Amino acid sequence: MTKLLIQNGLCIDGKSSEPKKNWIVVIEGEKIVYFGEEASYSLSGDETVIDANGGTILPGLIDTHVHMMLEFSPIAERLATPFSFMYYQAAQYLKTTLHAGVTSVRDALGADLGIKKAIEDGLIPGPRMQLSINALTITGGHGDGYTVSGNIIDLLPTDYPGMPNGKCDGVEEVRKKTREMLRAGAEVIKVHATGGVLSATDHPEFTQFSLEELKVIVEEARFRKGVRVMAHAQGTEGIKNAVKAGIQSIEHGIFIDEEAIELMLEHGTFLVPTLLAPVAVLETAEEAGMPATAVEKSKEVIEQHHASIAKAYQAGVKIAMGTDAGVMKHGTNLRELGLMKDIGMTPMETIIASTKTAAECLGWQDKLGTLEQGKLADIIIVKGNPLDDIYSLADNETIQVVIKNGKVEKNTLE
Repeated sequence: MTKLLIQNGLCIDGKSSEPKKNWIVVIEGEKIVYFGEEASYSLSGDETVIDANGGTILPGLIDTHVHMMLEFSPIAERLATPFSFMYYQAAQYLKTTLHAGVTSVRDALGADLGIKKAIEDGLIPGPRMQLSINALTITGGHGDGYTVSGNIIDLLPTDYPGMPNGKCDGVEEVRKKTREMLRAGAEVIKVHATGGVLSATDHPEFTQFSLEELKVIVEEARFRKGVRVMAHAQGTEGIKNAVKAGIQSIEHGIFIDEEAIELMLEHGTFLVPTLLAPVAVLETAEEAGMPATAVEKSKEVIEQHHASIAKAYQAGVKIAMGTDAGVMKHGTNLRELGLMKDIGMTPMETIIASTKTAAECLGWQDKLGTLEQGKLADIIIVKGNPLDDIYSLADNETIQVVIKNGKVEKNTLE
């Protein structure tokens, strides 16, 4: 089997504090078979060489919070769009995300098992996926598309084969709905523990599921099936309830306080900041037809959001990169790293949050997240040195080579 050898680039392995010079990566099949000093490698004669041309070689980046089946659009447009069209749109979103250097994602609501299978079977290009299927939400809460007219206008269709509706109330309904998501193929359970920016009938600070209900979700997912739980949690009490219940990752975390931080440190809970989400709401409000309520709430929370994430980072909470892509355009994911730097993280810390820590958040640390012998060959090559300009990663042209599972998916160096 022909090997692929990547040379002539600065290497950031996803776990070290300093990049490595004069190192190479050798791939055979789907895995990395050598990562080390070039001088210590013996050529076998069957290597195909990729010259990084002085750029930087990194692990494939991981976005732990995306919505691959949607990009926010005006209500009238959604109502006029045929059901099956969303799958063809998603195929383009997936390709765009992969070409942006994101080789793995955790879908936080909306993608069904068929999307994942289409990628794995090679029908369409896209990042590796971890699915939540649909989010659990209370009646009248974040994720319930009920309007005062009596009509239900959800961001995405639900209640079709393979996509159970997520609304549930009370311990026994919550238990059954968690089991339905697992039956439909959920590899992580998503729950709305608080209100949100995009929902018209609640507020980010509103607490939704009770602590007892959240504990049942964790019991059914984590303890019966070994499946993790992620919580949309923006308000303080909802964050605390989610952590106390044993949920592994807090998404957004807008109103984190000191007590919540202490609980997260005690439980080893991950924080997925999605700093880009409220920024994108304000930037795309008119074009995407964002509700006026969402625009006002974004203005209200954006400074608090940044302050809360900075406080959690300074305290040592584990931060995994996530964007809420779908609220904004897919392929713009790596803007998040610049925003993480803006709240005080070093460029290297933002990369580690997007590789090693993100893989740990998904439970994939044994096979992904770092450049190491034996791990899956998810690798990207970027122009220049992102440690000098982390904002440069936001430009997809900076991402020159994308390799997933040992297969070259994008190469603009040729």
